[in-house]
Amino acid sequence: MRLGVTMFATDRAMAVPELAVEAERRGFASLYLPEHTHIPVSRATPPPTGDPVLPEEYARTLDPLVALAAAASVTERIVLGTGVSLIAEREPIVTAKAVATLDHLSGGRVALGVGFGWNREEAAGHGVRWETRRDRAREHVLAMRALWEREEASYEGDFVRLTPSWTWPKPARRIPVLLGGAAGPTLFRHIAEYGDGWLPIGGAGVREALPALRDACARAGRDPVPIIPFGTDPTPGKLDYYASLGIDEVVLRVPSGSRETVLPVLDTYADAYLRAHADGEP
Repeated sequence: MRLGVTMFATDRAMAVPELAVEAERRGFASLYLPEHTHIPVSRATPPPTGDPVLPEEYARTLDPLVALAAAASVTERIVLGTGVSLIAEREPIVTAKAVATLDHLSGGRVALGVGFGWNREEAAGHGVRWETRRDRAREHVLAMRALWEREEASYEGDFVRLTPSWTWPKPARRIPVLLGGAAGPTLFRHIAEYGDGWLPIGGAGVREALPALRDACARAGRDPVPIIPFGTDPTPGKLDYYASLGIDEVVLRVPSGSRETVLPVLDTYADAYLRAHADGEP
């Protein structure tokens, strides 16, 4: 089993290049960073954590693609992922260029985790109507995929209209698009149509959801896609449980904090879990 890490990267937390180097040195397979462009002061949308006050780290997140580019420059093997990018809030042509450039410069190490968001006010700041965000995200990914994979790309949808166009660089290899979100028929239909895997946040309920996800893929004429439990607080039993389900990658949560806070957690994870579950070389 491959183990990765995710952290709320902020201007007050351990620097992302340092985190990437230390994670790679310990044998972790991937590093994922979340995204929030801004957090409106209004709390019309309750915090997703259930806390009465939204943790400050949500408003202080770094741009994940810029931060991962810095990480790419000081690492060689570790996968560089977004976990998750709020892709409906991003302009797809510019984002496709940025992601392809990152993959080109990193030697094919990018994984694009995408999500649909929880904050209505944040989406509104980008001109995204809440009820259209999933359809908009779908079109953005499909348009980006066209730009990445076709010499002459075009796309025509309700939210994206791209006339035949050229763009380079192309990614070094096919970029996996991993969809985050809670289990359900809409999410699984989208994964089966245009995703390359599922990032269940926290990883609860995976066993119960497996038949529905497999059925959705089968209806789309696809083999089952990978499942990567994301932001997991590990225990030995939990990782063994995931392994019994055929899951071969889990992304562990580390605290958003200083180097002195983060490194002991990385050491604990590496000592307690990585050596027991890794497949050898990262």
